[in-house]
Amino acid sequence: MKAIVVTDQAAGTAGMKLVERPNPQTARLASLEGASYGDVVIEVHASGFTGNELEWPSTWTDRLGRDRTPSIPGHEVAGVVTALSYGTTGLSVGQRVFGLTDWTRDGSLAEYVVVEARNLAPLPGDIDFTVGAGAAMTGLTAWQGLFEHGHLRAGQSVLVHGAAGAVGSMATQLAREAGAYVIGTGRAAHHQTALDFGAQEFVDLEKDALEDIGRVDLVFDVFGGDIGDRSAALVRAGGMLVSVAGPPEARPIDGLAVDFVVVSDRAQLGEIARRVREGRVRTNIGQVATLDDAVAAFNTTERISGKTIIRVRP
Repeated sequence: MKAIVVTDQAAGTAGMKLVERPNPQTARLASLEGASYGDVVIEVHASGFTGNELEWPSTWTDRLGRDRTPSIPGHEVAGVVTALSYGTTGLSVGQRVFGLTDWTRDGSLAEYVVVEARNLAPLPGDIDFTVGAGAAMTGLTAWQGLFEHGHLRAGQSVLVHGAAGAVGSMATQLAREAGAYVIGTGRAAHHQTALDFGAQEFVDLEKDALEDIGRVDLVFDVFGGDIGDRSAALVRAGGMLVSVAGPPEARPIDGLAVDFVVVSDRAQLGEIARRVREGRVRTNIGQVATLDDAVAAFNTTERISGKTIIRVRP
């Protein structure tokens, strides 16, 4: 099968290569001798890649800390189940699915991938595979940041950094749908995009004073660094600073701060798919490329707004 592999952490995306790799051994997966409990083989139709994946230790080592290169990156997947191992529940061969692949195993930038079934959810037939791959990581990250960790409720205010980005735009939509007042941030060029995704106010981080927005109940931070530190002072008493950019160095005086790593959740994926079907949220996809063109797509000299999705099959 065709797959994108990486072997050199220092090379970044420039070190990606398109190669031939062995197909997952479907027959062995289905046997008692070779079964990895709860795994499925996915025929990949669309795949997503997170920009800082190549900085994650799990890209380069397995769960025991052993080198696993050459490794296949990509953790967002939409495709069709082609084989099941023992212990698999809730899925069947031929079923359309989407979700996240395992962090410490080969990922989805390939024609086939082996995934723990619990990390996948059914993908309705009227949702395109490209949309499914684009909604998996972004939707789960936004959902868990807002509701599991941020405990967002109707009537509260939320500051969403990077509101025009792939994750930020999903957080903006979900927060608005939940009845929150959303203030988005970004560069001036992203102003209208953030408003189109539902932000009610916009802060230009290159020109406006972030501190002028006043206090908010929740900060959803994808940037970290100075922006994250300054945001801590904006959290009102009892509020939350939720970060996906690592542990916040500054913490709210009378609130809480938390950072988290997204996990796959079948029920939450189902909620996201339902909202996509009903037109209540939409994915922010910037470009779609083929697997043959994936290396060039991830090394483009142009700034691409939204998420890049690799369409593995037509």
